[in-house]
Amino acid sequence: MITGKYPSLRLRRGRKNDWSRRLIQENNLTPNDFILPIFVIDGKNKKIPIKSMPGVYRYTLDKLSYLVDKAIKAGLPMIALFPYTEKKKKKKNLTGTEALNEDNLICKSLQLIKQKYKNEIGIMCDVALDPYTSHGHDGLLNSGYVLNDETIEVLVRQSLLQAQMGCDVLAPSDMMDGRIGRIRKSLDKNGYQMTQILSYAAKYASSFYGPFREAVGSKNLLKGNKKNYQMDFRNSNEALREVALDIKEGADMVMVKPGLPYLDIIRLVKDNFKLPVIAYQVSGEYSLLTNGIRNDLIDKNVIIESLVAFKRAGANAIVSYYADRLDKILK
Repeated sequence: MITGKYPSLRLRRGRKNDWSRRLIQENNLTPNDFILPIFVIDGKNKKIPIKSMPGVYRYTLDKLSYLVDKAIKAGLPMIALFPYTEKKKKKKNLTGTEALNEDNLICKSLQLIKQKYKNEIGIMCDVALDPYTSHGHDGLLNSGYVLNDETIEVLVRQSLLQAQMGCDVLAPSDMMDGRIGRIRKSLDKNGYQMTQILSYAAKYASSFYGPFREAVGSKNLLKGNKKNYQMDFRNSNEALREVALDIKEGADMVMVKPGLPYLDIIRLVKDNFKLPVIAYQVSGEYSLLTNGIRNDLIDKNVIIESLVAFKRAGANAIVSYYADRLDKILK
């Protein structure tokens, strides 16, 4: 026998039926919430699997139209391009000069996509040197230390080149101090006032990046670690200082990377600055989820749960390797 008074407010009333649960949902996912990363490689008619990331591939340029068509049909607002630079072809060196080559993979991809699709979908490009350096770091290296100001000089030129080739959203992921302001001034001076900057403002020196480094060909090249320029994962207030500086310098949006281990940072940034915040569900997160589950309905719910966490934390959009499978995941 139940004794005592029932509570006047029962939150379970709203959970009883499916229609009621849907009615009062606070967060949901749509294709508008996703950015699809695409890895490009040299060659023709190739689709090469990335071993540590099941279901993710590197594609040659002649495969891009298929991918972009699929992304547009799915309703994705933007794709993100990343190059696989081959060491064997001597395109990697100490200073990452391939980043400034007008015929590099990213430049050719931009021209191809913009010529065919105009502004049907946005294109985001990584601004950093790690895919192009023989030591695997995001900038110019001197005795194990990544030089800040000297690296920025190269990043400014890389950004301007990508803007000239048609990039819509430049995404500096290097974590050099002051690079957003220098890039913004260069873009404005050269007539690219409408090119957006998505700053990787809070990018942590994380152990979750391993599969991505395999994807862009820098994994076995990295000398040392990136702790002298990427953030310490023990710090949260420092993330607010980084974001504040990048906003002041002209960032339109900011990135928090990695994603799930840093939901608290996403919420801090959103609550303090009220600007668009993008989360990156990085390669290590993807690999853990994909390798640890089977491909059935329960597993889709695990993926959805992880993605909704970003929205609940305050993210406007998510860079996710699941973005090309939303028709199956969100169905």
